[in-house]
Amino acid sequence: MKRAIALLALMATTAATAACSGSGGGAAPGAAGDDQVVLRWSTWGTADDIKLYDGFTRDFEKRHPNIKLKLESVSDYADYHPKLFTQLTSKTAPDVFFVGDDNIGKFVSSGVLTPLEGLLAGPDSKSRPEDFFEGIYGGAKKDGRIYGVPNDTNPEVLWFDKKALKEAGIGENPADLYAAGQWTMDKYLDMNARLKAAGKAGSIFWNWYGSTYSVINGFGGKVWDGGRFVATTDANARKALQTLAKGYLDKTFLSADVLPESNSASTRFLKHDAGFYAGGRWVIDSLRKGGELDDYDIVPFPSPDGKPMPGAVAASYMAINKDAKNAKAAFTFLTEFVSKEGQLLRLKGGGAVPSIKGAEQVVLDGYPQHAQTFLDVRDTGFANYPDEVAVPGLTAAINDELLKVWTGKVPFDRGMTELQKTVDGMTG
Repeated sequence: MKRAIALLALMATTAATAACSGSGGGAAPGAAGDDQVVLRWSTWGTADDIKLYDGFTRDFEKRHPNIKLKLESVSDYADYHPKLFTQLTSKTAPDVFFVGDDNIGKFVSSGVLTPLEGLLAGPDSKSRPEDFFEGIYGGAKKDGRIYGVPNDTNPEVLWFDKKALKEAGIGENPADLYAAGQWTMDKYLDMNARLKAAGKAGSIFWNWYGSTYSVINGFGGKVWDGGRFVATTDANARKALQTLAKGYLDKTFLSADVLPESNSASTRFLKHDAGFYAGGRWVIDSLRKGGELDDYDIVPFPSPDGKPMPGAVAASYMAINKDAKNAKAAFTFLTEFVSKEGQLLRLKGGGAVPSIKGAEQVVLDGYPQHAQTFLDVRDTGFANYPDEVAVPGLTAAINDELLKVWTGKVPFDRGMTELQKTVDGMTG
């Protein structure tokens, strides 16, 4: 569920309603007088989501009259990658395509993607390798080679409800505590307990690596170490998972994945029923539709000692088919799509955070008060661990095992044993 929401939020914000005039120009493939090439590209999303690309497509084709873009979309995220991989295997895949951060490792290891570092560093590039923050390459970078470019990002932060905190008798502002170096896990858990005592939920999390691994980090724990999954054995990580399990069972924490649609995570947060809601910039959309914006602000996940620490960053990537029929046109499209100018236009007023340096102003538009936090987490954060995304389906399997624990279907100790067994079985 989280994957769909986070990545659809990323995709929705790629709505290109304006021209990429600042990123275009130059000698595009199929320049005037050449034969027109048809460039196939693909992503996921509903019909309404896909309509958001119409503006970008019209502008790109206007500036590159000899390149015709053909978008081939798949409505369901769960169906998208299996179909794409089958197309790549049968040599029928599009020239350019999105890949989710939970699948990029599989595509890289399969050798179906064009290495991009030379093209990105070349004279036709509008988006150079060093323009992107190192941590968000995640599994798209391997052995110094770049196989995918983050099209935009969504850093995972804690939204907090100032009204709910006040109603629970909490006078301290989490963002102020963070600025003072006092935003610790102990402080955060104390606030959650006080919210619970006041009849509210402490925090709402989606069951995905962004939230779970951020809590583990906040306890000083490790998830992967030396190529091995250690979240079930590392003492601090296990303590974090046990704290989450206990909190889910006594309703201090709520799993957004299992809340009824009629009383969803967004609804609960808008009703001031919870103090914290873990999410990205995409949360702004629901707040604008039904909330009092001044009631909410953001803070990074807490750390053991109050010092800043790396946070999780949701990302998806644009990649080029190794067997692309129109390789030069494919790169022109890719580099403009992810360029500073392209992201400034695509993300203006949206719910994502640019992946490229220099486009920060689209985030610092006055809301929320501490919007700089999105950029701080992006600049120092991390996409999902390369060891994890290299194994197809592993992240989903981890989430499935954890949800059994969160919902009480499996006791904690047994759940940890089964989780480790699942990971070991899939990683060999």
